[in-house]
Amino acid sequence: MYSTRMPAHRTITVDLGDRSYPIILGNALLDGGFDLSEFVSGDDCLIVSNVTVAPLYAERILPNLPGKQTAMMELPDGEAHKSVATMQTILDKLVESGANRDTTVIALGGGVVGDITGFAAACYMRGVSCIQIPTTLLAQVDSSVGGKTGVNHPNGKNLIGAFHQPRAVMIDTDTLATLPDRELRAGMAEVIKHGAICDIEFFNWLEENMDALLDRDPVALAHAIQRCCEIKAGVVAEDEREAGRRAILNFGHTFGHAIEHCLGYGECLHGEAVAIGMIMAAELSGIEEKEVSRLRSVLVAAGLPVTPPVIAADDWMRAMGMDKKVEQKKLRFVLLQSLGNAHVTESYDAESLRRIVSRGA
Repeated sequence: MYSTRMPAHRTITVDLGDRSYPIILGNALLDGGFDLSEFVSGDDCLIVSNVTVAPLYAERILPNLPGKQTAMMELPDGEAHKSVATMQTILDKLVESGANRDTTVIALGGGVVGDITGFAAACYMRGVSCIQIPTTLLAQVDSSVGGKTGVNHPNGKNLIGAFHQPRAVMIDTDTLATLPDRELRAGMAEVIKHGAICDIEFFNWLEENMDALLDRDPVALAHAIQRCCEIKAGVVAEDEREAGRRAILNFGHTFGHAIEHCLGYGECLHGEAVAIGMIMAAELSGIEEKEVSRLRSVLVAAGLPVTPPVIAADDWMRAMGMDKKVEQKKLRFVLLQSLGNAHVTESYDAESLRRIVSRGA
């Protein structure tokens, strides 16, 4: 029997005018702890999860959707399945069930489930409503917020997708209790990223509280998730479609996505690849070594890798050439002017870049 206590929760608004939406953050939100029905366009919902998460939480969403007709489907688990073929199965389910434009698709799971499901919602009948219910730390602090949806292509990460904002994001921090330690650490990379790009006080706090976060202290985790959501909501409100400042949220991702692509999706978790990528980007930034060391130390304290894998320099460059920040065939990187202050630039030392990617080759 699950707890039915009504929790205190907090709401962070992603301010996009008439497309604004709330991020509802708290514990005990499942099992009816928060009524999602006001964010459901019509009477019908399709809950999309995966074979790992669905047995844990799929039935527990139903009390959050009083009076709604719900269907469920499970996707295979893992980054290797983040593909057009998997997304097609969601579209097939919607067509087979006779879903209309007032159907709401609900993503229950980590970043892969959220990205695939959001993209399917963006495509079906040119766009139906979507609700994100992230169950991993990485999804709670990053991928569920901001409307970036998509799937991978054999030649690059997230090359196929669309911007499609959800109607709401509901984050129940209790779901982190079942998250494997490796996945928790991978999510911590995105938490650290938020401090590194634009909030040095938050970065300082992370240095002091990493043990509590890894021990899953609920107060520490709630604070970290809330701050990351506040940062991302502010950046997205300023630049929804990544025409400018929003790209700073990709700190470490140009290198990280190249690692995922070159090693094979799923061999290195996204957060692990981003952790390595942040160190590589910090080194390319030319900031003081003591600041690079601080970033390296907090990542190591989080149990994350910081050493690049052995990849041929030409393979690095080819993979990074497919990065979505490339303009006029010029690589652009998110670099640090200092810890807590990131910018996007195509001005970097080419010799340093070659040295950084050649280190392990």
